[in-house]
Amino acid sequence: MQKNSGDLSLDNPHDLDLPPSPLPRWVQWAGVLVFLALVVLSGGWALTEHWRRATFALGTSLLWLALVRQTCDSQVLGVFSVRSRRFDVIFCLATGGAMTWLAASVDALGS
Repeated sequence: MQKNSGDLSLDNPHDLDLPPSPLPRWVQWAGVLVFLALVVLSGGWALTEHWRRATFALGTSLLWLALVRQTCDSQVLGVFSVRSRRFDVIFCLATGGAMTWLAASVDALGS
């Protein structure tokens, strides 16, 4: 895919050689909206000082983002497609898995 110099495309340069996603565009957008809803939910719990729930929700949202990054086009994900697809998926799985595991493994202390 050759881009001309006047093109202001926001395509991820790491993903130019990848085939387009077989998922319909509305399914891809639904996946992004689920991710954003989980992040907002996590922020709400953090503001109300439910940090274990917030951490678990944020970790879960990163695990979901790994799936979305693997299956959706970079044009839909926009700023959530940072590097190559492989790097982004591995990073989201590692970070989300660690956050989810830490949130689930901390003793509740009666709460």
